[in-house]
Amino acid sequence: MTTRLLITGTDTGVGKTMVGCALGFAMKVRGLRVGIMKPAETGCASQGGELQPADAITLRASASAIHPLEMICPYRYPSPLAPAAAAQADRMPPPDPDRIISLFRNIEADSDVVMVEGAGGLAVPLTWNFNYADLAAALDLKLILVVANRLGCLNIAMLTLDYARRRNLQVAGYILNDAEAVDSAAARTNAASLRRMTGVAALGEVRFKQPLPLDIVSRVLAICSPQSDQRVS
Repeated sequence: MTTRLLITGTDTGVGKTMVGCALGFAMKVRGLRVGIMKPAETGCASQGGELQPADAITLRASASAIHPLEMICPYRYPSPLAPAAAAQADRMPPPDPDRIISLFRNIEADSDVVMVEGAGGLAVPLTWNFNYADLAAALDLKLILVVANRLGCLNIAMLTLDYARRRNLQVAGYILNDAEAVDSAAARTNAASLRRMTGVAALGEVRFKQPLPLDIVSRVLAICSPQSDQRVS
């Protein structure tokens, strides 16, 4: 049975791509066939007349994913906005959820694990009527929440987990990531605070510009087994 994951974040710039790349590489090394999907990428630069999705390209390379980039990242926009807003600003067709779901099923058929990377957080709209929480529900994706370890993250992490609970989404756990080189009272205490505030699994902590700890990979694989359905309570 294929493990289906959504790498989501509490915000933009929290380290979702870094975490996704590290997990994809580690799973590949363990002999798993890793499928990757970045349904929509914004802020894409144009090269040779084609929009290049930098995150999707990096994720694909890290996991040695076999699928073409057109399947992995079918929607690309130059404006650095939420996909629905970028499509409107760039006067391009918005993402089609049915097409994304169909492409995901094709990728899933060849994979032991499929990791989908979102844009920003769960409530970010792919279209004005369909966000990443809707996609997670449609594809039965388990969430890995990347939390930036900085002042203010407790509130936004709890709001994200509450939204996941209200949407009845599965949560594999959260990863606390030092997205910035900041030594502050908040950064030193956020891990302990989150453990006290939520029963959601703490998958581990990533230090600034350090490799993903190997125990995080083990926890992700264990928690995402078919026997470990965990919905936020």
